[in-house]
Amino acid sequence: THKPHTVVFDLSDTKTVLNAAEEILKYLGHVDILINNAGISFRGTIVDTGLDVDKKVMETNYFGPIALTKALLPSMIKRRQGHIVAISSVQGKISIPFRSAYAASKHATQAFFDCLRAEVEQYDIDVTVVSPGYIQTNLSLNAVTADGSRYGVMDKNTAEGQTATEVAQVVLNAVGQKKKEVLVAGLTPSLAVYLRNLFPRLFFTLMATRAKKERKAKDS
Repeated sequence: THKPHTVVFDLSDTKTVLNAAEEILKYLGHVDILINNAGISFRGTIVDTGLDVDKKVMETNYFGPIALTKALLPSMIKRRQGHIVAISSVQGKISIPFRSAYAASKHATQAFFDCLRAEVEQYDIDVTVVSPGYIQTNLSLNAVTADGSRYGVMDKNTAEGQTATEVAQVVLNAVGQKKKEVLVAGLTPSLAVYLRNLFPRLFFTLMATRAKKERKAKDS
């Protein structure tokens, strides 16, 4: 067993990420398993969202995790050993209305770690991308809105999602089995992923209908 060692840093600040990685390696020597799990969500229309909000979400969900991954990767390559996990989202595979900044950051995450997996296989390093659906966390409460303010609402789907413990167990199993990708979602989100790939025109129609319903509900 190892005594826990906590390093606190701001994932949206690349400089602090690099300093944290340096401290981690100095204290531990190496990292066997890196799980990129931190993130922030978003609620808002594209037309009303300032570019600074898009950047904030991207810095936290994408640039922060890849900065940490890149900082720790050379030591893994040197040892020819390591496992990198990216906690993405179903929205890294499909995009739903009023989640543009979040979905974009998760699409970028999916692409980056797919590339990484291919490039580091020669060094015997494993890469797993986990794409959960709704999880019972404070993600929606802490989501940012179009003007950068806190959303502060517990979404019904989030409240009824899987528990964090259940998802954590899936992640542990995925690491143990060295899975390359895991989709952790209910029937509807899982079908949506396949629908997007097999019947994109139908998927786009359904998403447009969803956008109209959500906008109408918000205006009423």
